[in-house]
Amino acid sequence: MLDTKEDSKSITVSRQAWFTLGILSSTLLVVFFSETMLLPAIPEIMKDFKVPYALAAWIFSGYMIVAAVMTPIAGKLSDIYGKKKILLTLLVIYVAATAAGGFANTISFLLMIRVIQGVGLAAVPAAFSLLRDTFPPAKLAVAVGIFGSAYSAGSVVGLLAGASIIHNIGWHSTFFFIAPTAAFVTVMIAKFVRENKVEQLPLPHSPADGSQKSTYRDNDHKLQVSQLHLSIDIKGAIALSATTAAFILGLTLLQTGGTSNLQNVSAAFLVSIISLSVFVIIERRSNSPLLDFRLLRDKTLLPSYLILMAVGITMFMAYPSIVQLVRSPAPLGFGGNAVDAANVQLPFMIMFLILSSITPFIINKIGNKRPIIIGGLISLMGSIGLLVYHSTEFAISANLAIIATGLSLAVTATWNIVVSESPREFLGISTAVAALLLFIGMATGPALAGVYMENHNTIAGIQGSYPTLRSYDLVFLTSALLSGITVGLAFVLNKGYRVHTAIKGMRSLF
Repeated sequence: MLDTKEDSKSITVSRQAWFTLGILSSTLLVVFFSETMLLPAIPEIMKDFKVPYALAAWIFSGYMIVAAVMTPIAGKLSDIYGKKKILLTLLVIYVAATAAGGFANTISFLLMIRVIQGVGLAAVPAAFSLLRDTFPPAKLAVAVGIFGSAYSAGSVVGLLAGASIIHNIGWHSTFFFIAPTAAFVTVMIAKFVRENKVEQLPLPHSPADGSQKSTYRDNDHKLQVSQLHLSIDIKGAIALSATTAAFILGLTLLQTGGTSNLQNVSAAFLVSIISLSVFVIIERRSNSPLLDFRLLRDKTLLPSYLILMAVGITMFMAYPSIVQLVRSPAPLGFGGNAVDAANVQLPFMIMFLILSSITPFIINKIGNKRPIIIGGLISLMGSIGLLVYHSTEFAISANLAIIATGLSLAVTATWNIVVSESPREFLGISTAVAALLLFIGMATGPALAGVYMENHNTIAGIQGSYPTLRSYDLVFLTSALLSGITVGLAFVLNKGYRVHTAIKGMRSLF
């Protein structure tokens, strides 16, 4: 177990390690630059392709579903074939899809491009794993914090640049701005990033079934794991894809058809439940599972994974909702344009960037667990403030900044726990599990917001219909509930850590 309070003054990090951190952080910056750049364009895309919000939300949900499914696959591949090789492969796919996105002339083509881009987002676990290979444990929290802040930096740049480009040139041009940047980052990783190989520690004898076992010590924590098999769980990937896609489809059908479409909604959710059951059965029987369920039984890792999923839902439920609120005509909105929508959300991104940079130093002072509790409470306060008072753009921006402060503390500390506490030999798949649940949360957020915004009203003298103010109340209430769940999980995480520490202390006496 990593002691984040460890004295790290005597430990030095090479210039090459910091340079590697900068390049790897650029990966996260680019993929989220792409994500937030399109956010202000939702109304334009709906208008250009004449599609409802429910279908437009799939521009983000589809991207995240594929990312969610691909992350454990990418994590497994990176453990088998090498983190750098898989990272470069995924980034090449991402660059090609991004370049093609500028030519999207139908909603189906745009959705297909976003699906392929989602494959590139699965590069995040491999980049995280390379960080652990590069930095000593005492400096890992700082590296993870800087890496995480790149997400916020990409979001800030994406919002500002995207809003300006969309307003002056058009949303198609956003893809042409991203593609060369992503290509440059890919070349830099190929040329300068080095990978340290982690060797397996096989036992002298192998079981009769041929599945070798290995015992290893990671941060004084012994674990038994199956040695990696050179195979990928394709059946599990298909079942997981069906589970996630059917769930998001059920939310979409609920939004578009409401209770009148109840039969199709029920069918979609039933398919999701059945697919999930099949996925669990497949994973338990597989010699090389997509997800190792032993990780989900870990009292430290499981709450961490769930916290990341709650944060993902909160963030991506709020993003499109705020854009819709700002751009809807009065009295159901503020009647702003793409730039106005970006400006309202900018304080959220800036605070996330600032706190992501500061949190590693807070972790070194008070540990990993307390920042999650404090962050959850701050996020809860901001969500309640947003629910009670969102009648002005300033009030929304202020409360979003408070929420960002809390979420940034929580998510940075949580990622540090995942990266530092995961079994070293399965670091790729463990970070992939964390990213999987985070991306599932991100995919669920827009669809859930769409369900809330099902109720529309018309405005006299203005063509079209727009979400009611009650719709936004439901979004902000759910945000508060998720923040409360994060606080509860943080206490569970803290309790589990204390129990583990006590048991380890008793064992040391004997």
